[in-house]
Amino acid sequence: MLPAPIPANDAERLRVLRELLILDTPPEERFDRIVGFAAEEFDMPIVLISLVDEKRQWFKARVGLDACETSREISFCGHAILQPELFEVLDAALDPRFADNPLVTGAPFIRFYIGAPLALPGGAAIGTLCLIDTKPRHFDMLDRAIFGTLRDLVVAELMGQGEKEGGE
Repeated sequence: MLPAPIPANDAERLRVLRELLILDTPPEERFDRIVGFAAEEFDMPIVLISLVDEKRQWFKARVGLDACETSREISFCGHAILQPELFEVLDAALDPRFADNPLVTGAPFIRFYIGAPLALPGGAAIGTLCLIDTKPRHFDMLDRAIFGTLRDLVVAELMGQGEKEGGE
């Protein structure tokens, strides 16, 4: 397993994430609706809005997973935040970066993963909207476009959260 690398701008990225005041907050319908729609639209058993903190990834919204966080070191999202675009793993069991990852060899038995980085203005990728399946998959261009639009909705909601906290 290749642990998720730490980006060069991690201190700044973490500062931006913490300024949103969203970590460890209760579920919110505005985020739950997005992951619910994505699960149905893509027939995906697991959908997460994952925020990558210093040592963990915490799930602001989730479908199909009981855990509310996992270690950053074993996270797929930790890899995805390093990418400017979608990060796709067609079959994690065949990918040397993930084949022996405990999330692949044990529950939830990840095979397919696609993560869309949640990049805020200024460029800090604080997490992902991600889709996970227990069987290999592939996303075509239309799927990727729809998924990118859903990611943009998550970012807009996150920015709305920041504006509310700022007193608007």
